[in-house]
Amino acid sequence: MSPIRRLAVIPLLLTLAACQPAAEAPEQAPRRLLSMVIEPATTAEASFVGVVSPRISVTQAFRVGGTLVSRSVGLGDQVRAGAPLADLDATTLDLAVETARANLQAAEAQYANAAGSEGRLRALTESDVTTVANLQQAEQQSAAALANVVQARSRLAQATEQRSYASLVAPFDGVVTTVGAEPGAVVAAGQTVLTVARTDTRDVVIDVPESFVQNLELGTVFRVAPQLSPATMVDGKLREIAPEADPVTRSWRLKIGIDDPPPQFWLGTTATASLAAAAADTVIRVPETAIRRTDAATLVWVVDPAQSVVKARPVELGAAADGQVEVRSGLAAGERIAIAGVNSLSEGQRVAEEGKLP
Repeated sequence: MSPIRRLAVIPLLLTLAACQPAAEAPEQAPRRLLSMVIEPATTAEASFVGVVSPRISVTQAFRVGGTLVSRSVGLGDQVRAGAPLADLDATTLDLAVETARANLQAAEAQYANAAGSEGRLRALTESDVTTVANLQQAEQQSAAALANVVQARSRLAQATEQRSYASLVAPFDGVVTTVGAEPGAVVAAGQTVLTVARTDTRDVVIDVPESFVQNLELGTVFRVAPQLSPATMVDGKLREIAPEADPVTRSWRLKIGIDDPPPQFWLGTTATASLAAAAADTVIRVPETAIRRTDAATLVWVVDPAQSVVKARPVELGAAADGQVEVRSGLAAGERIAIAGVNSLSEGQRVAEEGKLP
């Protein structure tokens, strides 16, 4: 072939080479993936043992000190509102009342004398027998005597009230739960003598873990039964949640109110409080390692069995406990999700199953 023909063939060969398809890039190998199938679980009944306690309990103490001479009730006695409970030796207080009453009588006599003198001087002033200055002095003495009467009456009322402090009466219908002093003892003002608790309303006090208290709110209904009489079961409503956890046990104290409790709910007895899930109430829980959190959303990687790829799925989470987290929405039973390496997966990435749980 002549050199001219060879030069003419070169452009043709280059054109044919350009028309050939490019070599395909090697396909990326599927990533080995640890996954599990979502299986819903029925919410188990949560039961806790607590103590039956009075909702209202009042400490009874004298407002003055003295010697306790009598106590009308003992531990466990039922009392009615206004019933006498205990008395102090009131000799000193009685003397104070008598002194105040005598001072009042003296002040009233002085006032009567001053008022009479004022009246006589006023009559003499009108007859020009005495001066106006003498009348004014009599009026001042009468006003001072009246002020003394008012002061004496106030002191008598104060002494009478102090005398009433020597006796204790029941503030309401209830039962005596503690006794702090015996007759003959010298008690100080404010020292506990008795404790009276109401019996018409009671609480069951229980301690629960933090994972349990997160899903509660005031008014939640519990089924409560004394352990000595399990068949006596009543409904109680959660009325108080401790504002903070116990610093030692890290548990939260709950108070479940019971109105008009049966006789089996004795104060101090143990009782079981159960929070049962509604019928057919199921939850979906997944390992916390399956959750990927970003600034925009919280998601899991769902495995597409037909294409063997992973797809991101936004989810709404609930309470977490023991390495598991509740998924409230976004997942359905039977779906398979990735449970390891979720932060390094990408949308549509091909995967091959390394392990399946269960």
